[in-house]
Formats: sequence, structure tokens, C-alpha cells
Amino acid sequence: MNTLTVYLHSEPVGSLEQDAGGLLRFTYEPDWIERDDATPLSRMLPLSPDPYENKHARPFFAGILPEAEPRAAIARLLGISESNDFALLERIGGECAGAVSLLPEGRPPLQTESRARGLDEQELVAIIHELPRRPLLAGEEGVRLSLAGAQNKLPVVVDDDVIALPLGNTPSTHIIKPEPERFPGLVANEAFCMNLARRVGLNVPETRTRTIGGKPCIVVTRYDREAGPAGTVRVHQEDLCQALGRPPERKYQQEGGPTVRECVALLREWSSTPVLDILAFVDALIFNALIGNADAHGKNYAMIYASGRRRLAPLYDLVSTIAWPELSTRLAMNIGHGKSVNDINPAHFKRLAEECDLGWPMVRERIGGLAGRTMDVVKAVESTGNAPTPDITARIADVIQNRCERMRQ
Repeated sequence: MNTLTVYLHSEPVGSLEQDAGGLLRFTYEPDWIERDDATPLSRMLPLSPDPYENKHARPFFAGILPEAEPRAAIARLLGISESNDFALLERIGGECAGAVSLLPEGRPPLQTESRARGLDEQELVAIIHELPRRPLLAGEEGVRLSLAGAQNKLPVVVDDDVIALPLGNTPSTHIIKPEPERFPGLVANEAFCMNLARRVGLNVPETRTRTIGGKPCIVVTRYDREAGPAGTVRVHQEDLCQALGRPPERKYQQEGGPTVRECVALLREWSSTPVLDILAFVDALIFNALIGNADAHGKNYAMIYASGRRRLAPLYDLVSTIAWPELSTRLAMNIGHGKSVNDINPAHFKRLAEECDLGWPMVRERIGGLAGRTMDVVKAVESTGNAPTPDITARIADVIQNRCERMRQ
């Protein structure tokens, strides 16, 4: 069998194997299980001496990898099969979401480094324009980066205005997402929605925009990184697809992905502060309905594991998808019986409250409060001038204002 050593916070915690048929198997190290401070990699991989076969192991490990075209492009560059999760993890699994790293068996234990290659403006422009062809800089010497998702992105180290590439096992601090050619205005859209969420009191990471070589980019502070005495340290996390045992190709409810009811049940059972996290999740559902985001699927919510606590992670990838008429309005997760983002109203949330055993008066109050706060600040956020294309944000602001008014009525 092919074998990779799986590290958590630079500690070897287990082995990931691939059999002759391409199936995965994960086994915890006995020494790790016996430690008092041992923690599981995933809710679906509790500490056990017994191996986890492909059905249980693959959702977590495949969930680390890029999706769609970035995955296909990386596979082509590295000369490996697009469907081979193990081979991709072997080549790019060094710097992942959370605190997990994977290395070929026999490599020396990882030590957290502080090595980065600073980029001048010309180098940064070249890399950003190269990303569609070489996602995550796959194949570049000394760079082993992996991030889930279908959009091109680049993990970097940001110190003031200096941007650098993390080398070896150095943790990145930010993610740069250039605007895709097929979705003009996406950067302005996401920056606006993220800043709006912050203004109305939702927990979101800091975001800003930057134009690199004429291409709009959004720069997002990583919520799975913290400042430590010796520099940046990783914080473990997993998205809700991983936590519910769904592989990335099943992130949408209509394809067998997580439902709102399952997510609420997970928070009720798994979160260290279920009451607070369920309220935050309900607020996220309401906010996505208000901004017209149909694409809030199971991989766009996550759990973060730090200081022995399990909490809902800050919200990310908040976008008003209805800004592009060609995109589906089909909700990634149904709200009650509501399936289209354009049809959602309080009656759907009332049904959701019944399905999830939540108090309808509480949900109704949060709908009114969040819609009211959003109406109060949406124009102020639009006028901040933080977006590279203000005409787009003006249109989004008008749409959101109208949606808030309809929801309150």
C-alpha cells in the first residue's frame, strides 16, 4: 500500500493508506490515541485503534482538496489522475485548511517554520495571472498548498503590505482570490457582502480588495490561523460536509448533501456552546436569504477546534449570487420547503423552525432584527468606496434593500 503520514499541529497522528484499488484507509497512531491531549481529526473519525475504511475516511481527506477546474488543472500539471485523491494529497497536502498536513511515509517530522519568499509587484502580478493555469502554484519547488473549493485562490503570508509565498511548513496568514473571468464583479460583490455582514454583527474574517496587474482580487484573513509567541500557528477546522461525512461532490442538498436540519442537529450535539452557535447559524441562513445567496452549501460552513472547544467558524464566501441571472436560484440547502432563493419568506423559516425544533418567536425576531439592521447600514456600506467597481455594489445594495423590505413585510 502507498502510505502518507498525517500530521495535526506538526504531530504525527496517523497514517493514510491507498490500496491497489485506489481506496483510502486511515488509522490513528497508538501513541496519539493514548495521549491525554489527543483530539480527533474529524467528528466522523473519533479516536479509535481500528482503521477507518474508504467510506468513512474519504469525506474528510477528499474535503481538503480543491474541486472542479482547479483540481483538474492541478492533476494535469502534476501528471496524475484527477480522481486520485491520494496522489493529489501526496503532492499538495502540505499547507491545508486547518492544522492538517500530509507527507510521504518516512519523511522527518514536520517543524513549523517561518520561511517565506517575498514577492515584488511584478512577481505577484505574474503569479496571479498564472493561477488559472497553475492553481495553488502546483508543482513549484518548495510549495505544497491545498485549499478546498472551486475558485482559484492563493494562500500567502501578509505582513503589512508585503505579500510572500509560504515555503515548506510555514503557515499562510491570508488567502488571495482573483476575480474569475466568467464572473465580472465577483470581488466587489463578495467584499460588499462580507463587509455588510460585519456591520450587522455577524462573525466574519477581515476582508479587503486589491487590484493586482489590473485584476481585482479579494484578500481574506485566514480564520484558521492565530498569532502565537513564535509566529503564526494553525488552528484545526473542518467544514460541515466533512463533519457530517459527506464527500465534496455531495455538498448540495439535492445531490445528497447536508440539510439545514442536519446542520442544526450537528451543532446541538457537537458544539461546545450549541445555543450560541445555532443562533449564529440561523442568522447566517437569514442573511444569505437577504443578500440573495443561493450557494451557501455544506462546505461554506465550518467548525473550528481551538483550546479544547468546538465552535461554528466565522462565515465566509458570502456572495449575492442573484447578481448573475444565468446562475441557478436553487438553494444549496432548502429553507423549510423553500427551494428558490427568490421565493424565501418568513413562512419558510417558520417551517424550518418546526423541522429543527427551534422556537418560531425567536427565529421571527431574528429575521426582523437582521433585516432591519441590514436596511439601516446597506447604503452606508455601499458608500464606503471599498469596492473596485462601485456601480456593481450600488446595484447589489438596491437588491438587498428590496429583499429586506419584503422579508420584514
